[in-house]
Amino acid sequence: MPTHPLHDLSSRSRALASLLLITLLPAGCFRKKADNTVNAATVVQVNAARAIGRQVAVTLSETGSFVAEESSEVAPAVSGRVIRTPVSVGAFVKAGDVICELDHRDAELKLTQYKAQLAEAQASLRQAQSRIGLGTGNFDASRVPEVAAAKATYESSAAQARLAAADAKRYANLVATGDVSQSVYEKQRTQAETAEAQANASRQQYEGALNTARQSFQIVNSSQASLEAMQAQVSQAEKALADTTIRAPFDGFVSARPIAVGEYVTTSSSVATVVRMDTLKLQLQTPEKSAAGLKVGMPVTARVAAYGDRDFTGTTSALNPAVNPDSRSFVLEARFANSDSTLRPGMFASARVVLPGMENAVFVPKAAVVRDRTTDSNQIFVLDGGKAHLRVVTLGETENGSLRVLSGLTAGEMVALNKQSDLYDGASVAVQAGR
Repeated sequence: MPTHPLHDLSSRSRALASLLLITLLPAGCFRKKADNTVNAATVVQVNAARAIGRQVAVTLSETGSFVAEESSEVAPAVSGRVIRTPVSVGAFVKAGDVICELDHRDAELKLTQYKAQLAEAQASLRQAQSRIGLGTGNFDASRVPEVAAAKATYESSAAQARLAAADAKRYANLVATGDVSQSVYEKQRTQAETAEAQANASRQQYEGALNTARQSFQIVNSSQASLEAMQAQVSQAEKALADTTIRAPFDGFVSARPIAVGEYVTTSSSVATVVRMDTLKLQLQTPEKSAAGLKVGMPVTARVAAYGDRDFTGTTSALNPAVNPDSRSFVLEARFANSDSTLRPGMFASARVVLPGMENAVFVPKAAVVRDRTTDSNQIFVLDGGKAHLRVVTLGETENGSLRVLSGLTAGEMVALNKQSDLYDGASVAVQAGR
């Protein structure tokens, strides 16, 4: 059967390809072997240092966020339209500084009205007091002029009645002895009866004056009550006027001001949020197993990303007695002085609480640690027997320029300080002389 030209060409091509593969394969294998030989022969010269072991204070390391010790969403005590907002977000205010003003015209009008009514009540009271001669001191009806005059008239009439009665009695005795006539006696007796009637009338007038004075005193009491009621209304109006000016409750920074001029606010509205910054609290979620060793007053150091290796110092101030049943942790609070307002509420921090006792720790120079962003891990090359061995380590705090290694390294091991980019696990190394 004749061979097709295309089929024959395909067969020849496959044969050529097989021959080329056989030819190249040994060359490739030889090159790979040669490369490995070169790598094995390369010795990386590095600087090195030994991991140092020393005793340090026992610490509890946790993370948390700073919160303001005091934060107030300031609300107005009265409703009204905003006419002025003299502070902006970020401004520092002192206690009593104005942070918002409401329209105060209605409050001023009411205060003027109540002050006028108060003046009327004061005048009415003075008039009622003058009627009964009451200035200052307790009420005494006998000091009322009308009462005093009526009393004097009554006492005079009573004295005259007693005198006339005595004369009538004497004349009666004289009639019995025949020294005076019956007609003279009758005249004297009539005068005595008239004097007694006048005395009785004077007594009634005196009693009437007393009753009138007491009634007038009741009017004074009523006027006094009206005056006190008006004074209360004036005080309320003064407060309502003062409440149209909203002031900062304490020294701090304005973190929010959600209102603008022209808006109408009510007593449920927030016109600004003021946070106290001179002291902040750091809230740490702490595992319940650490509860036994913690107490108030322990020193705490914290770091935030914004300030790198700068340590901020504080003290534990509160331990929440309740443990979260889901996370098996509780909140530990620490107070940090912040007079320069370096720290801010909301900043995330890593913190260490210094506990009683000491423990062994391993430290290496910062240069020994390499951050591998691909695996998101910290790595160190340990030098042993002329070889570099890659270790993944867990880091702790920084102390005097050295990093604490929590796991992955033991004290006394030699670590590379440079050329980590040229090293790999198993690479040949030599420590440079004098290092």
